[in-house]
Amino acid sequence: MGYVVEIPDFLTATLGFAVYLLGAEINVRVATLRNFNIPEPVTGGLLASLVVLLLYLIFGVELSFGLTARDFLLVLFFAGIGLNARLADLIAGGKPLLLLLILTLATILLQNVIGAFGASLFGYPAQAGVLFGSASLIGGHGTAIAWAPEVALATGLAGATELGVAVATLGLVLAALVGGPIARFLVEGRKLSPDRPDEEHSVGLPEATNSDTNKIDHLTIMRVLLYLNLAIITGYMLGEVISAAGLKLPLFVPCLIMGIVIANLRAALAPNAPPVARTPSLALISEFALGAFLAMSLMSLQLWTIAELGLAIVVIMTAQTLFAVAFVLWVLFPVMGGNYRAAVLAAGFGGFALGATPTAIANMTAVTKRYGPSPIAFIVLPLVSAFFVDIANAIVIQTIVNF
Repeated sequence: MGYVVEIPDFLTATLGFAVYLLGAEINVRVATLRNFNIPEPVTGGLLASLVVLLLYLIFGVELSFGLTARDFLLVLFFAGIGLNARLADLIAGGKPLLLLLILTLATILLQNVIGAFGASLFGYPAQAGVLFGSASLIGGHGTAIAWAPEVALATGLAGATELGVAVATLGLVLAALVGGPIARFLVEGRKLSPDRPDEEHSVGLPEATNSDTNKIDHLTIMRVLLYLNLAIITGYMLGEVISAAGLKLPLFVPCLIMGIVIANLRAALAPNAPPVARTPSLALISEFALGAFLAMSLMSLQLWTIAELGLAIVVIMTAQTLFAVAFVLWVLFPVMGGNYRAAVLAAGFGGFALGATPTAIANMTAVTKRYGPSPIAFIVLPLVSAFFVDIANAIVIQTIVNF
């Protein structure tokens, strides 16, 4: 049925910018989206993905997007997160980091319990529950695709890859929608506010920005781009060393690490140099990179893969979403301190548990732009998702598949 149309990288990026701007325009006009902190690229990206779905259903045309530019934007974004990391924040984030690690492990285990029960309920092998659970949700598309052959080999399940991709796709959509409402419920319901409301934003500029106090010019932009490029170059080199040692990590992880190293070395060796970290220019570039990445990710979703699973995916994903929301409201939020930072992390973790780290950061960005900054949240969550999740997830998945 139909045919595939290849969309080259440059055109994909151009469409991504247009989709982002479309989402921003819709959010300006629809107060409900703003009130529930739905990020602009989510609004535009999901609308575009519905258009792509209609093209497939009506005309049999499958759009296949080139995503090289999108993947570079993710690396650029995480290099910026690294440049924003002050040593004092990393030290202050020690306890929240440990708590979030424990909560993430609990989420991985419980997602797979729900997935295994749901899989058995609808006639799938119990081991296939990992594809309804952490392999596709916290793990995302990459982890689902990587583990699907193992599940198929252990269970004889046909279409394991398609199942994992479908669950990951729906999870990404849900992740983009739940974080903002969670934060609104917590922040406004409990009248929470940042500990230091005058602190610089890590990603994006606040909704009310005073251009006199937030200087952005050609020099500040060029300075930020220079250090972002240095973080990416050295991150790529570090990634080669890590790969040679036999450890597989996505490129954005070593770039995040080198961003942290470069920022703190610069602060120690040249304390009076013009700032790069926590500047409006870095926040602006980070928001651009994240927003364009997310817009391209969502518009390229193949939503028709979800429909093929019918009732099973609806029931199981409803259960996973209810679990994620209940967990962040009644477990994560109080454990992380019950304060404003905990509310920002709750919004991010809602996106992270169901989707991916960029979705989580987009949720947190939408929240902090409206209510105020929370720099440590932007350090803690990416560190957990970058270093801990893949290892813990792999151990849990392997144990279940081999059981």
